[in-house]
Amino acid sequence: MALNSPDLPRWRIGEAARRSGIAAANIRYYEKEQLLSAGVREDNQYRLYTDGDVHRLRFIRLCRAMDMSLDEVRTLLALDGARKADCVAARDTLDTHLGHVRERLAELQALEHELEHLRGQCDGTDSYCHIIEALHAQADEPLPETLQGGAATKRHV
Repeated sequence: MALNSPDLPRWRIGEAARRSGIAAANIRYYEKEQLLSAGVREDNQYRLYTDGDVHRLRFIRLCRAMDMSLDEVRTLLALDGARKADCVAARDTLDTHLGHVRERLAELQALEHELEHLRGQCDGTDSYCHIIEALHAQADEPLPETLQGGAATKRHV
């Protein structure tokens, strides 16, 4: 490898974190999830990161900022974009993710309406708070079957 090669390991995790915008703990997590290779280690076992690693971390950060799951990120990282099949796979991944985003938007709009209705319960002029009363009344209602047993709604990410 040439001395100025972009693939020459050169940074410890703190510097890689600074350059990529990803916390060191998240870098370790992405390594554990195999989104980033284990790479080169110094004699003292400190992991060294290359320009390519930092680019990959920035790519991961960008995808995660778009609320993509680790599996979606993994799929996109596996594509090099040089083949037509890669383009199809990338589009399919984004189409699927777009479906998740649209579902979440619908959930958030329903939540917005629910909160607006709850907010309309109280104008602050009575001797007690109708919002708190309404929340306690909802807490007294039986749980829907989907939430019984502690099962929470499964999120995409």
